[in-house]
Amino acid sequence: MVTLEDARRIIAAAEKKAAEIGQPMNIAVVDGGGNLVAHVRMDGAWIGSIDISIKKAWTSRAFDITTQDLATHSQSGGQFFGIHASNEGKVMVFAGGIPLKKDGKVVGGIGVSGGSGEQDSTVAQAGEAAF
Repeated sequence: MVTLEDARRIIAAAEKKAAEIGQPMNIAVVDGGGNLVAHVRMDGAWIGSIDISIKKAWTSRAFDITTQDLATHSQSGGQFFGIHASNEGKVMVFAGGIPLKKDGKVVGGIGVSGGSGEQDSTVAQAGEAAF
């Protein structure tokens, strides 16, 4: 289970990393059911990335895989080609979504958007580490 207290700690760690790299981000945390627990839009972060961060968090939980790994497998000829069109377009295949695990079981997800894929992943990993 991902509590609000957990989400706040995850977001705080991700915000700290985003500030360190100088890139304002949108950071979302979902619970085991893919429901939004908390979201932060840092000052200056793109408003278009709000939706993307939430959907990255949802996608990482819905499929229990990082969105970066899902992106790799969703290219033409890949086993998940076309998956982005499923779930009414809710699936995000950009780096920055990571499942959150407790005792080896996926219990939620973090989604980060607002920078390059590498930046989004770096910030999401910082949040994951705080969980």
